[in-house]
Amino acid sequence: MTLLPRLRQAAAWPSIALAAALLAGCASAPPWSPAPLGEPLSGRLSVRVEGVDGAAARSLSAAFELQGDARNGSLHLATPLGTVLAQARWAPRQVVLTTPHGESTFDDLDALTREVLGEPVPVAALFDWLRGRPWPGAASTALVPASEPGFQQLGWAVNLARFDRAAVTAQREQAPVVTVRAQLDR
Repeated sequence: MTLLPRLRQAAAWPSIALAAALLAGCASAPPWSPAPLGEPLSGRLSVRVEGVDGAAARSLSAAFELQGDARNGSLHLATPLGTVLAQARWAPRQVVLTTPHGESTFDDLDALTREVLGEPVPVAALFDWLRGRPWPGAASTALVPASEPGFQQLGWAVNLARFDRAAVTAQREQAPVVTVRAQLDR
């Protein structure tokens, strides 16, 4: 083989590699699907309670890991650098919150979120909402307009418009407005 055909052959490899890379770049990622019920969920979570009657808005943003179910489980909240902000664990008739300031007990998850955020957040329903479906413990209806993916449940609008990108937003419209946003790990 003379030098020219070898150069043409060698020059073809980068072109083939470039074409393969471009085709791979065009391939779509597999659709996101949440962990099955019982498997932990993790990601980033933000909760914002709007101010009412001159009161300042309150917000919390943290990395989270949610394990278990509405009867027995735990929720860990941490800063982006991994510093633990709070750990909640629950079982029937007892909820324990541990923070750097100590430990507190509550009768239920609603009482815990009411104390921490000033408003109750339906943690029991979050297990299902973060998986893109209504909680089976209460009635639900489709969002209006029906073109919006999601549902209404327990006085909250759960928007699933970005669910394919592992994002869920739940908003309680009753004053004060409470917004929970979750960006789940894939």
